[in-house]
Amino acid sequence: MKNKKNFLLLSTLCLLPMASMCAADSYGIVDFNSCMMESKYGKKELESLESIKDQMTKLIGDIETQLKEIAEKFNDPDYMDSLSPDAEQDLKVQFQSLSEEMNRYQSQYYQVMNQANMQIVQSIAGYVNQASTQVARTSKIPLVIHKDAIFYYDPEYDITSAVIEEMNKSFELEHKNTSQVEKKGEE
Repeated sequence: MKNKKNFLLLSTLCLLPMASMCAADSYGIVDFNSCMMESKYGKKELESLESIKDQMTKLIGDIETQLKEIAEKFNDPDYMDSLSPDAEQDLKVQFQSLSEEMNRYQSQYYQVMNQANMQIVQSIAGYVNQASTQVARTSKIPLVIHKDAIFYYDPEYDITSAVIEEMNKSFELEHKNTSQVEKKGEE
């Protein structure tokens, strides 16, 4: 009986710090996706990703247009009859070459987009981490959790907007300093 009382007392003492961690105002929840989409850092990174995507899409589109033109020639019996065997062979070689080039560009497109996406996520994660740390220190929150790591939380503990605000302050400060350095370099 005495061992059970000691065990209960020891268990209670061990669980008290955990219970205090779960007490009101002891944690904050951050939605990383919102930070990515709504912060100035995220918007800037997504703009550059979109620019890369547009460039690659235009390049692939140009090759696609050339392939369609050649395919139309192959489907035109009058045009094909007017070609010499050498010219027909050259057209087939050109079509094959463009097809291979298109496949290469499509493969590069997916690789570039995946790499750029991973770099953006890593970059934004760093900014979210810094901003979360600042918000946690200011608000005296000992624990900040990524929203996707939990199944449920009380929306009252969502500090995403404060984190985005902190990220935007950092963005403005960083760009203000960058523009001042550029002005000094021009003088």
